[in-house]
Amino acid sequence: MAGSVNPSSDSSPVPIWVAYLGLVLTPLFWAGNAVVAKGAVGEIPPMSMSFWRWIIALAILLPFGLPGVLRQRTVIRQHWRSILALATFSVGAFNSLLYLAALTTSAINIALINATIPIMVALLAWLLLGDRTRPLQALGIALAIVGIITVVARGDLAVLTGLQAQAGDLLMVLAVSSWGLFSVLLRRQAVPLPPLTFLTVQIATGALVISPFYLTDLLFISGGFELNQSTALPMLYFAIFPGILAYGFWNHGVHRIGPSKAAIFMYLTPVFASVLAGIFLGERLGPPHLVGGALILAGLVLATRSRKVH
Repeated sequence: MAGSVNPSSDSSPVPIWVAYLGLVLTPLFWAGNAVVAKGAVGEIPPMSMSFWRWIIALAILLPFGLPGVLRQRTVIRQHWRSILALATFSVGAFNSLLYLAALTTSAINIALINATIPIMVALLAWLLLGDRTRPLQALGIALAIVGIITVVARGDLAVLTGLQAQAGDLLMVLAVSSWGLFSVLLRRQAVPLPPLTFLTVQIATGALVISPFYLTDLLFISGGFELNQSTALPMLYFAIFPGILAYGFWNHGVHRIGPSKAAIFMYLTPVFASVLAGIFLGERLGPPHLVGGALILAGLVLATRSRKVH
């Protein structure tokens, strides 16, 4: 996921169907991120997932992104505070919280709560930037919040009143809030860098932000993980598919068809996650998932129809 850009005139030599295919694959990769994290979290500590995912992604990107970083080093020095803030809330916090959430909640819950990112962006833009909120958008935000509460409470009001919500669900709310802050800051503190250069610097800075937390976890808590086939494959997946490819497909899709149309494809994330979690993890949709998911979907449709988000 990444900040939006204005769609260009359709003069790209790449066929438009490639953009649509990429926008279908992007939520599939994001859903896979939740499912693979849930499946691997018993062998790979969450902070190791987060740190090594971005180190691998950086190693793959660096040969392509480093020349631009060197050319733009003056701009990078001028905007280092903005870059640090943006990298902290996106690369640093978002996936770290998501992987921590996988310890105590289901892949389906992760995907459902993650799908509310456009709602969180709209809510924070209203609170922090004073963006105008139309009645239809406010209704959409309210419905989505009720949907999140339904999923977190698992259909039992006592879960909320007794403060018994799964820690992972609450961590996912924090993760979504972190991405919302990133999106709002991206509008307020845009960094004038080419996309590949910005992504390279963003990942490198985010990895530095994660590193002290990873080292603390490695030395005093988890002890890291053993590198073998069952751990190497998930790490490669995290770096390549929901990392580099999803970012690239999302940016290209937004560029070709516009942010409001591209945002609709985010609705596929919980659908894909439900299927993948059922196949690989044996998770099943229950009534709270269906009711909460329907409310979240209705809220997303209303909110994104009334304004462009993400």
